[in-house]
Amino acid sequence: MALHTWLLYLTAVIGLVLTPGPNSLLVLTHGTLYGYKKALWTTAGGVIGFAALMALSMFGIGALLQASANALVLLKWIGGAYLVWLGFQLWRAPPLQLDAAVGAIDKPGSALFRQGLLSALSNPKVILFFGAFLPQFLDPQGDLLLQFAVMALTFAVVEALAEFLLARAAHHVRPWLQRCGRGFNRCCGGLFAAMGAALPLTR
Repeated sequence: MALHTWLLYLTAVIGLVLTPGPNSLLVLTHGTLYGYKKALWTTAGGVIGFAALMALSMFGIGALLQASANALVLLKWIGGAYLVWLGFQLWRAPPLQLDAAVGAIDKPGSALFRQGLLSALSNPKVILFFGAFLPQFLDPQGDLLLQFAVMALTFAVVEALAEFLLARAAHHVRPWLQRCGRGFNRCCGGLFAAMGAALPLTR
């Protein structure tokens, strides 16, 4: 993967992981209830779940590219349209509802890990998203396996770091999201739509 392509991908991934979703909410909640150290188990489960879904998406993309040389162009345009649609949906979404933590019962790390893993794996939209997102950065002439590995590792590191910081700052982030959640959703939705419109036109 060329350096400029990786930097573009890194920028897009950072925007992606900052977008509110079920795993972000779960980490935020666990960080508030059990402390950021315990929430690391939730983060680990979520990252492993996302990596598994990314691998499934990559497998499908690789098979499609082997079947048709023109498949990548089609994937880029379909994926771009899907990202624009997701951005529109996020723009319209209400702010996250975050209930205050009351009387939390401590849980073992394995239970938090399992919740993070299942939260990631139970959302089939993630496979569709990766199927739309990843082709924007692929070079069909390069080593697909190496490109997939770089993408997966980059995403895993950025996701883990973002969730750690979210858990660490949970007590401060929670009230801010309750006050400014709709504006935050609109910023993220606008970012998704801009990515969806611009990425298929790159190269």
